[in-house]
Amino acid sequence: MNNLKIKESFEKLKLHCESEKFKGWDPFDGLNSKVFQNLPLLKNTKFFKLAWLQFFKRTPFNLRKIVLIEKEHNSKGLALFLIGYCNLYKKKRKTEYLEKINYLVNLLLEKKVKGYTGACWGYNFDWQARAFFQPCNTPTVVATSFVTESLIEAYNITKDTSLLSVLKSIENFVLNDLNRSYDDKGNFTLSYSPLDHTQVFNAGLLGVKTLCLLFEFTNNKKALDISKKIVTYVCERQNKNGSWAYGTLPFHQWIDSFHTGYNLECIYIYQKTTKDISFKENLEIGTKYYLKTFFTSNGVSKYYSNKTYPIDVHAPAQLIVTLSKLDILNRHRDLIDRVLIWTIDNMQSPKGYFYYQKNSFTINKIPYMRWTQAWMFYAFSYYFLD
Repeated sequence: MNNLKIKESFEKLKLHCESEKFKGWDPFDGLNSKVFQNLPLLKNTKFFKLAWLQFFKRTPFNLRKIVLIEKEHNSKGLALFLIGYCNLYKKKRKTEYLEKINYLVNLLLEKKVKGYTGACWGYNFDWQARAFFQPCNTPTVVATSFVTESLIEAYNITKDTSLLSVLKSIENFVLNDLNRSYDDKGNFTLSYSPLDHTQVFNAGLLGVKTLCLLFEFTNNKKALDISKKIVTYVCERQNKNGSWAYGTLPFHQWIDSFHTGYNLECIYIYQKTTKDISFKENLEIGTKYYLKTFFTSNGVSKYYSNKTYPIDVHAPAQLIVTLSKLDILNRHRDLIDRVLIWTIDNMQSPKGYFYYQKNSFTINKIPYMRWTQAWMFYAFSYYFLD
């Protein structure tokens, strides 16, 4: 019964995403408003940019049409869909999946950002955070990491040799264009983008994941040595209970579910690639903390470590991906089924798309494409692959 419900849920989601041609709104796209962009005092002031963006991120009412924010493709979202279709193709070699793979690859290649030492990708919106401002299409290690994985998966299926030069060049972006923050031991982490100097732990580790995934194409052992310095930097800042704060800044001290999942899968990929088991204990205590802290017995996925709400659909999606990447999905199939069924029952629209967040009294039902639909599509593909 549950298996049928899960399959039906996925098919409804797939139909919705394909009908939208993978375009959509995003929680962080508020600054794309044509109304806002025509108000010079607002668009050039950090406070107003941050306030405007946070308002659109937090309000459960979708005002985007009113302020002229269009649905668009997002590179990270496209990458998640591409990996999803690659997983589906591995399971069932349908022509429709291969067609979607080629379509999404072409879109991603069109969205490659120019002007850096290697291929890289960013987001389709200006992004004002407390720590930095990122103009539209500023390349980030996060977006680039997911695109890298998706293009590798596509190459392994299509054997399109034109992708090889793109893939090999990505390493240059990670090694040359991102800023480094060193500790007194010579270890370091990577910045989120070439424009900032923040120490966000999952960003550094996603750089490691990128270098490790590319190793089969570059055979660059120096990149693996650099990866170890980054993993060391992050693991030395892991809390004794196995958790990580988001980053080092005073306002980055929260602990959340899906960034913890990112950290675990990246360290595991480093371990698999290098056969270096120096961080095995970090993985073990981190995984134990992750499973114990963020998922309740009745299938609720917590965003933060210290409270239940908001329940964000990104968290259950990341659970499936993390456990699949750690090669322990089947060991925790009962937990995943509970989480997935709860999410379907409480967070999916009859129209097929998933809601963004559920609070104690309200639900934000805006159908964000990257943050919710792409992540759930991506997660379902790993559920069916294992």
